[in-house]
Amino acid sequence: MEHLIKEKEHTYMESQKLAMRVSSVSIFVNISLSLFKLLAGIIAHSGAMISDAIHSASDVFSTFIVIVGVRMSNKTSDHDHQYGHERLECVSSIILSGLLLATGVGIGISGIQNILAGTSGESLAIPGLLALIAAILSLVVKEWMFWYTRAAAKKINSGALMADAWHHRSDALSSIGAFIGILGARLGFPVLDPIASVTICLFIIKAAVDIFKDAIDKMVDHSCDDATVEQMNQVISSISGVDRIDLIRTRLFGSKIYVDIEIAVNGELSLNKAHAIAEEVHLSIEKDFPHVKHCMVHVNPFEGEEKGIDL
Repeated sequence: MEHLIKEKEHTYMESQKLAMRVSSVSIFVNISLSLFKLLAGIIAHSGAMISDAIHSASDVFSTFIVIVGVRMSNKTSDHDHQYGHERLECVSSIILSGLLLATGVGIGISGIQNILAGTSGESLAIPGLLALIAAILSLVVKEWMFWYTRAAAKKINSGALMADAWHHRSDALSSIGAFIGILGARLGFPVLDPIASVTICLFIIKAAVDIFKDAIDKMVDHSCDDATVEQMNQVISSISGVDRIDLIRTRLFGSKIYVDIEIAVNGELSLNKAHAIAEEVHLSIEKDFPHVKHCMVHVNPFEGEEKGIDL
């Protein structure tokens, strides 16, 4: 038991280190990229590229939110927070989803305004080649950052880090819009820029809604998916002495899982033997499912023939 606790503490520390490393890379890349795109936008007279640079700069603020959220959620339990601080990461995800939503809406409004300006006969500036190069570079870098951050988020099951990954993807989509718009303007079709922006804003808004829903699910004790519960059922059923599984109840607590289990064992067993079976169930669940923070096992006397539960 003590070994399992130390192993989990080590896992938490490694997860925090990985999150901090990814966030540091993200901050460095976003600052460098936003400065380059800002200079390219000014030199090449591209309003779209200047807007894209501001979008990249906003990602630095988003990453700071991730760092704060991950650090606070990984704090150990204390007297006032006896179940830990994992839900603070959900708060970070909700804030990030709001920023992502605002970004998408802002891009959409700007695109609609430019479409209306174009249809009213206003002339739009023709951007230089440097802006086109900056858009391509931004697309490649931000798409790489999306996959890099996403992989880390999946590895440590971090909602805040996953939200930051989708923020990188929104930046990549913005760069696609900037590329299409700049290329279209250089080819004589400046209206392509705002049309692409409006289309891209819809994808960004959808990502924001998905991140928000995932964070809310983890804050309102949403249960685990059926596949995970079925795997738990199989693990418990394989343990000697478990005659029946009466209940498996799960709830998401930030990036962690809490599990309540009721098993039935031979009613003639001594208290010590029944407790030993329950302890084995407890340890097996926490060992086989790393994201399970706590498992409570209740023992009932066996009164039937069935083994396992219907999901």
